[in-house]
Amino acid sequence: MKRILYLCSYVGTQIKTTMCVTNRKYVQLTVVVSLAVSFLIHFPELVSLSDAQEQRTLFPDMSLADVLFEVGYAFLSLLALFVVNTVFFKFNRPNTRMTWWKVALSFILVWLLSKALGGAFVFLHHHFSIPAIDATVHHYLHPVRDFMMSIVVTGTCYIYYLTAQWQAMLLQNGELQAENVRNQYQALKNQLNPHMLFNSLNTLQSLVREGPERAQDYICQLSHVLRYTLKENDTHVVTLREEMDFVEAYIYLMKMRYEDNLHFIVEVDSRCLDYVLPPLSIQTLVENAVKHNEISSRKPFVIEIGIIRSPADGTFSLFVENVLQPRRTVSSGTGIGLVNLAKRYELLLGKEIKITEADGRFRVCIPLMKP
Repeated sequence: MKRILYLCSYVGTQIKTTMCVTNRKYVQLTVVVSLAVSFLIHFPELVSLSDAQEQRTLFPDMSLADVLFEVGYAFLSLLALFVVNTVFFKFNRPNTRMTWWKVALSFILVWLLSKALGGAFVFLHHHFSIPAIDATVHHYLHPVRDFMMSIVVTGTCYIYYLTAQWQAMLLQNGELQAENVRNQYQALKNQLNPHMLFNSLNTLQSLVREGPERAQDYICQLSHVLRYTLKENDTHVVTLREEMDFVEAYIYLMKMRYEDNLHFIVEVDSRCLDYVLPPLSIQTLVENAVKHNEISSRKPFVIEIGIIRSPADGTFSLFVENVLQPRRTVSSGTGIGLVNLAKRYELLLGKEIKITEADGRFRVCIPLMKP
């Protein structure tokens, strides 16, 4: 149930929202990187503000406003470079094919734009008196900073592209895994209806020879049982209440065949009736017990169905138990009963059914799940 219902639902939701989440994270990343880099490339100027000696020698007549305007313009320039990179090269889309020449072209374009934006800031400073740092050493640092900004912008975009591509691949693998689980589970379910119908027809064949009236009653109950199997064909789990209603009809079919030679002791805790389990689970266990044990007037057969609670974690399990009365002849069957049930539980829950054989008794426990 967890691996099918939750996994399929999760994968479907993720695929629908991937682009929205990706774009939001991309915007957040560009803002954070732009802010951090704009401060880091002006770190020498920021440090010199607290050192009077450096401020007189390296950055004469520099004020706090000059530095803040430089930082602010660098921040806006980086955001603009990220936008241009995104528009032209689609780094924020994992389905884009990114080659080495695109990365190189991105770096060259960002470098040229960074130099152009730096020149524009100098123009604004000289013609519109925008605060800026006029120190000679600052101007020598501009080419290095343009190069660093180009590396940061292109490198950040490319790393984000690789990360987004990896996440998209994980989502695709998750979708394939969910589809594989659905296919496996459906294949197992498709085995059950022919299997039970095969055994029921064998029983009906015997009853027809014994008497038409008993065969007619059997057919009525059999139709009820088959309606249940068809109704639940598209569901992964059913409530224990629904399953027990079906099991009562199935028990009727078994008792019609074996009469007083087959007995059932059913004690199901009412607190567990709303718990869920894979459909046809109890029927599989009952059928398995009947198939492998001798049922005769010499050796009447008793099947117990009940609920146990784990003292460790408080979880409930349903058990089907019987005294071992092995048939003298090997029973004919398809051999898919317990194996099928075990695989269905593995696919739905990632859990195992528990099979124990001790003191001449055979018991199978299957977990019950909270709805």
